[in-house]
Amino acid sequence: MARRQQTQQEWATRTARDRTDAPARGRLLDAAESVFGRLGYGPATVADITAAAEVSRASFYVYFASKDEVFRVLAARVRDAFLAAQDVPGVDTDDVAAVAEASTAAFIAAYARHLPLLVLLEQQARADAEVRALWEEIRERPVRRAARYVRRVAGQGRARPVVDPLTLSRAVGGMSVEFARLVAERPAAYDAAVRDVTAMYLHLLGIGAPPQQ
Repeated sequence: MARRQQTQQEWATRTARDRTDAPARGRLLDAAESVFGRLGYGPATVADITAAAEVSRASFYVYFASKDEVFRVLAARVRDAFLAAQDVPGVDTDDVAAVAEASTAAFIAAYARHLPLLVLLEQQARADAEVRALWEEIRERPVRRAARYVRRVAGQGRARPVVDPLTLSRAVGGMSVEFARLVAERPAAYDAAVRDVTAMYLHLLGIGAPPQQ
């Protein structure tokens, strides 16, 4: 037992860059998200994760010290996915309607994709302070970032929000979550969900909806 623990610790001392960049780490994270979503946090084991990723148990400890750590890394990855949803690369940031549509589409896609893990994160947040902090970031950082954008375009005269920017962003976020839940159950509803949430977003911004394609 002592030798096994020593080996695990030795593997875990590899550099952060080595552990972050390796493709096997990504496979483990994807597998862990699938396993946690399917089994729940308590029943899931490192063995379940490594079997799903098709890597050895020793390989797991190259990248993560424990099941708790991989779960928290997953939470941070989901947080980053929602923040990235607001970056809208390739979209003209002066085109408020295009930004609204692209960011809505990315948010709904990300939420639908990660829904089982998000449900689990909310549950774990009740008992784990570190997970709770990540859960608050997942909920609050995209909203506050969107509010800053709304405040900026309103200040430039390119939008006329019907409510204050933070309230508007919370409302749009709530609508996006509800439609994402629908998309998770019925993927074919994605395009309609993006269209409808975008239309409501633009209404709250006080600007016209883009013409339908």
